[in-house]
Amino acid sequence: MSVLQVYSSLSSSSPRATISQTLQSIASAPPIDPPSCKVLIQLIINDLQAVIIDGSPSRLIRDDAFPALSAVKGLGKFPHGAQVLASVSNLKCLMTLAMNLETAHDASNEALKCVANTLLLSEPARTRLLSQEIDGGNICVDLLQKSATPENIFLSSRILFLCTVSPHQSASFIESIVETKRANCPGNGTILDIIALKLDDLVVSMQAGINMSRDAMTDLLKLTFNILVHYPKLAPSEVQSPGTVPVDQKVMGDFWNSRLDGILPPLLRAFQTIPLSSPNPLTPPLTHVIHSLITIPVDASSRAIWFGTRLDSHSTTPQPSSPESTTSSLAGSSHDNQLTLKEPKARHIERAISSVISAGRRSFCRSPRSDSSSAADCASRAYELLDTTLAHFLPGDIDPDDPSVQDLCKIDGNASLDEILCPLVLLITRFCLGDDDAKTRIRQWLVPENLDRTHPLEKRADLLGRCLRLLASVYHSRLKDAMGEMLYAMCDSNATSLAGYFGYGNVAGFLYHKGVVSAPLVSAGSGAPPTTVSGLPINPITGTVEHPSRTIDMTDEEKEHEAEKLFVLFDRLEKTGALPPSQNPYRKAFQEGKMG
Repeated sequence: MSVLQVYSSLSSSSPRATISQTLQSIASAPPIDPPSCKVLIQLIINDLQAVIIDGSPSRLIRDDAFPALSAVKGLGKFPHGAQVLASVSNLKCLMTLAMNLETAHDASNEALKCVANTLLLSEPARTRLLSQEIDGGNICVDLLQKSATPENIFLSSRILFLCTVSPHQSASFIESIVETKRANCPGNGTILDIIALKLDDLVVSMQAGINMSRDAMTDLLKLTFNILVHYPKLAPSEVQSPGTVPVDQKVMGDFWNSRLDGILPPLLRAFQTIPLSSPNPLTPPLTHVIHSLITIPVDASSRAIWFGTRLDSHSTTPQPSSPESTTSSLAGSSHDNQLTLKEPKARHIERAISSVISAGRRSFCRSPRSDSSSAADCASRAYELLDTTLAHFLPGDIDPDDPSVQDLCKIDGNASLDEILCPLVLLITRFCLGDDDAKTRIRQWLVPENLDRTHPLEKRADLLGRCLRLLASVYHSRLKDAMGEMLYAMCDSNATSLAGYFGYGNVAGFLYHKGVVSAPLVSAGSGAPPTTVSGLPINPITGTVEHPSRTIDMTDEEKEHEAEKLFVLFDRLEKTGALPPSQNPYRKAFQEGKMG
């Protein structure tokens, strides 16, 4: 008999061992035909509804909840199965089971896994879960608040993340959870206060190597990103850039709402303390922290939170974290996630880069945010991460377009350097645009006054050389543009200063796209050093020490021989049509009587 026939033949009087064995066989069975799968899912859901929610006769008893929900989860990981679970009645049943079975943690979590997988496979289910009839969003916020383990946080966060991917489907819900004070919740009592507490808890769990802490942190940060991106578009918010755009075209960073201010300190604590993977530190969940941070303004009112209280702005260069010294990556724990949602995050970040290009220098006036006396310097942390990551993917003085670089990205599970590094580069750019002190320090770290300029800057086997080589990259176009904007912002968004620090030859392509088609005139007010600390002049084209031209000693016969070779060369070019007669320097010299 098929598993459907076997299960249908059971009754409340069937032996418990037979029922348990049947449920286990369903959970481990190979895929069954869609019609039978749909019928079987509904039968099991109805039985769970009867015994646990309605208290009516059923094939199952309360102790069967976990294996029964495991069977539903296995059947629901296919689109036709998820279609059955996506109905309002079944979603409501699953959410009710999750609450009623809270004391049976495994069974409650299985119910939430069924919901999460259904939302992943069925977009309509996300809207239905947020409907008043189910109110699944608020139920998950309550579950998140009460979560005591990384797995609980992961499941609640995953469901909330999926429900808030689209602002059009979840607008009223996002506004509600940001603005409504919840009972027994510290601070302002909103979702942001709950997230802040869970971020701090998960950092401790990650440091202790607790199972699923990385997965939980990743999905909690995905939810955070959705809120930070969507809420300023939904509620009246402050304009952060000179030119406003229609609401449906807003990009990250264009608008900000002060209700979101409280999320910055916990995000920065996570940015500073999440254990780093090795040799590439830019892996989840740190990458998701960065995604959230680039949505938040860097301004005068928040500078102490971002950079700490600094007595001396001219600090020493941060020491790059070598791959050997970074904390080993924690092993990612497995969970029952069946598919991965294709997120629109890359699109948000790409649009944000475009926004930074046109934003220029910004200033803001808002009331100071929370106390930050113990805040660490995020500019230093970001610089070290950039240095370490580029040293891993671009070892030595390798060309960024070398095939081995792409191979290294694939080994790390990433598609390209664009995806890996653009958000971090954008974050550093925002530091430079939003805070003069941070900009000055970052520039001094990259191009210190005592920089050795006796060799080509673009061939250096350090962060400076790698940044300049990326400006000439063909394959990493987004990172190339982002890197150019970072260096430009670092140099006061001034073309002359940019060329003075790095040499016009290294930045000519970037400046051409900025509308600067020739080398800008060097001026004393550009800020770029005209000489090295030892007084040697710096070549404005190469950015290296300018050596005086040597006089070439030649006899009269050698000079005449060289002149004859040039005459033959120009004559040949003229005869082949490659050089017009009017541009032949020898013909012009004869016509003007300069040659005897």
